Amino acid sequence: MSEDTPMIVEPVGDDARGGRWQPVVGPETHEFLDHVVPEASRDNVRDAAVSILAHGPSPVGGVGVETGLVVGYVQSGKTMSFEAAATLARDNGFQMVIIVAGTSNPLLEQSTGRVRRDLRLDDPDRARSWIHFQNPERDDSTIQTLRDVFEDWRDQGTPNDYKLTILVTVLKHHRRLGNLTELLDAVGMNGVPVLIIDDEADQASLNMEVAQGEESTTYQRLMELRGVLPLHSYLQYTATPQAPLLISIVDSLSPNFVEVLTPGEAYVGGRDFFGNNQSLVRTIPPADVPTNANPLPEPPESLLEALRIFMVGVAVGLMQGGNRGNRSMLVHPSHRTAQHQEYYNWVRDIFDEWKRVLGLQDADPDKQELIEELRLAYEDLAQTVEGDLPPFAELAATFRFAFRRTRLLEVNARGGRTPDVDWGSAYGWILVGGQAMDRGFTVEGLTVTYMPRGIGVGNADTVQQRARFFGYKRSYLGFCRVYLEQGTHRAFERYVQHEEDMRRQLEGIRDQGRSLNEWKRAFLLDRALRPCRQNVLEFDYIRGRFSDDWVAPRVVLASDSVIQANRQTVAEFLAATQFLPDAGHPDRTDTQRHEVSTNLSLRGVMEQLLIPMRITSSRDSQQITGLLLQLSRALENDPDERCTVYRMSPGTGRERGVDGGGEVTNLFQGQAPVHPIERRGEVYPGDRAIRGDGEVSVQIHTLDLTRGGAVVQRDVPVLAVWVPARLAVGWINQDQPAQVL
Repeated sequence: MSEDTPMIVEPVGDDARGGRWQPVVGPETHEFLDHVVPEASRDNVRDAAVSILAHGPSPVGGVGVETGLVVGYVQSGKTMSFEAAATLARDNGFQMVIIVAGTSNPLLEQSTGRVRRDLRLDDPDRARSWIHFQNPERDDSTIQTLRDVFEDWRDQGTPNDYKLTILVTVLKHHRRLGNLTELLDAVGMNGVPVLIIDDEADQASLNMEVAQGEESTTYQRLMELRGVLPLHSYLQYTATPQAPLLISIVDSLSPNFVEVLTPGEAYVGGRDFFGNNQSLVRTIPPADVPTNANPLPEPPESLLEALRIFMVGVAVGLMQGGNRGNRSMLVHPSHRTAQHQEYYNWVRDIFDEWKRVLGLQDADPDKQELIEELRLAYEDLAQTVEGDLPPFAELAATFRFAFRRTRLLEVNARGGRTPDVDWGSAYGWILVGGQAMDRGFTVEGLTVTYMPRGIGVGNADTVQQRARFFGYKRSYLGFCRVYLEQGTHRAFERYVQHEEDMRRQLEGIRDQGRSLNEWKRAFLLDRALRPCRQNVLEFDYIRGRFSDDWVAPRVVLASDSVIQANRQTVAEFLAATQFLPDAGHPDRTDTQRHEVSTNLSLRGVMEQLLIPMRITSSRDSQQITGLLLQLSRALENDPDERCTVYRMSPGTGRERGVDGGGEVTNLFQGQAPVHPIERRGEVYPGDRAIRGDGEVSVQIHTLDLTRGGAVVQRDVPVLAVWVPARLAVGWINQDQPAQVL
């Protein structure tokens, strides 16, 4: 960087997507993009980094803090994104970047190694731009180094090439974070712009004792760290943002802005595995799933099938790839290490036996049987692998080499420390473990996953973080297979719908330049799943799933301004819609005679009638929001979804009583006649039966509201909506008392 290179001088532009200032893409960022980011993804990665940094405080502002949320898919390139944000921060005068990376030492080492490699910190031919500290503590040497670096930035005579950026990677652990805070407090951070990157921010960072009115230790240390940094931007990176979105918006870790990352074309995720074509996903039979009631005395057949498919893929990869790269298999049976050991022993014994058999004469019956089983696995792969596989006869001659070049490893802390995987030492890997291979753990070349583990308590974010089989696998997707316990299989299918709905809403917030504080916390989520662990949430949420149900507000008596606005909405809709008399029994009273308009566009009815109607009760608002989520989902599946609208009793007034809180005592009129029982409903089936056949139906009621026999409000419009079972989908909605709507 030359001395006259501008640092931050431009006003906010389009690339900043409504940010507070305009970062400049300088040499550090360009070099990172050129050396690390695939060419097809460079524009997306650069633009996202500019938007992320622009929403935080300007580094020349002196003071200011901001919290942002960056959402990606599992295994989709979040590390690359925050590395780009870090390089852009350096180009724009940030003097320190702190990466809070991992809750375990292996994850910290993995992240640190990746960052050092991608920023080329160990390249002797590269000009020195960074000084890296891992888990730094307060000591004289480190304090003096930091002070010297910051003094260079303050000294206007310092050439830009001499200005270094402090890079800190720190374990997400209260003691390590406390040490870092003590160090920075001793240095003095006034006027020093800092970028904090919290990787996997929904894990461990949040206050896990909020429900008890206390603060968990790691959360306290993070608050203290932020407290000694008067000028910083705090970025929460995660693929599962449910918890950060649902914590109280007055919490310091509640994000104010959001960026949604777009993965490259080679990425495969939930839609690829759990969409309409699920040829790559297999359900493990219940008999093959170990439980207390179903102990397994020997390795199940589905595990053997998965191993055979994996090993055929290894043999193909070695033949076609020249022993470069990796192919791996993940066996994830349980969170209990005892079960890891059992599965590891099974796989080891199977491997030893298969290697022995492959060493036998070709005419041996055992070898012929094994070769035939591997042939079936080959034919299975041939159904999904694009391009020609090598002839099976040629491949069979290499199986013994493939087995010798495949390593087995139990990945957990049963031996005291989680072992590292030396990916360069072998082509094929079979890893057996549990939580150590969940969040943040990178499995190189993962093709086959075997997971007989259930969903446990059903936290959606936890289930999704087990999807290590997502990632940049387009080039070898046909070799991938995912074996899942039935409940886990269903959970992933349901999660895809939830994830896409949530991302669409967050993208809308981002593109409109709105604060996350304005976003109503409501999204689709199947009732079998919970969004996240309950102990980080101060405010509860409601959940629902309308199926052959009527949905209507309970509180109908509102302020004059709300009622007048709703009258206007209904009047405009009625004026634009043609109604005809509804068919029915000739003996109906005027109150039982309605008008109907059929074959209307559901989208039009939502936009013109349902969405503009104002609701005053918080509980009603949550229910109506859930209704709108379900109807929006119906339109995503079929944009031409139709709707029927009824104008109830247009020829006469309807009176309904309300209580002291404005709740209607009984909105729907009942059947007529009531007696005798055999004739009940013969003349009028009741309001609840006034609906279309199998499609969304809306009733427009106009009510005179009474209390104690006296009319308290006239001509109050109320809508009731029927949702057929075919449009049922689960949702959750959280009411934030501090939210500004």
